[in-house]
Amino acid sequence: MSIPVDPADLRQALADFDSGYLLSTSSPQVKVVTVDPVAGDDGTLRIAGPGRGTLRNLAENPTVTVVFPPRERHGFTLLVDGSAVSDGDDVVVTATAAVLHRPAAHADGPLPADGCGHDCAPVGG
Repeated sequence: MSIPVDPADLRQALADFDSGYLLSTSSPQVKVVTVDPVAGDDGTLRIAGPGRGTLRNLAENPTVTVVFPPRERHGFTLLVDGSAVSDGDDVVVTATAAVLHRPAAHADGPLPADGCGHDCAPVGG
């Protein structure tokens, strides 16, 4: 079960990142497009014009992930999972989970014993 991400937490997390990548699929092939989402006041991400292939995928499978790579070497990656719908040529993603992630090898110190085995922190957690 997913818990929607607090809109204020998502907006704050996005402030630390540049462009991201929207991942969608309707078959074994994953489609990846570069995006510049805008966080809404309702916990959504609005993505302008990701393209016809993405819109076709969403018509069959609304589950998506948006990945924001770190700005600096060995920094955190922001991963946002959600459900997406088309709004004209745009896409609106309702975030169901978001996490700041980096491999254990990139951590600055010891990892928490109750974590995923990597250096991760839920957004808003």
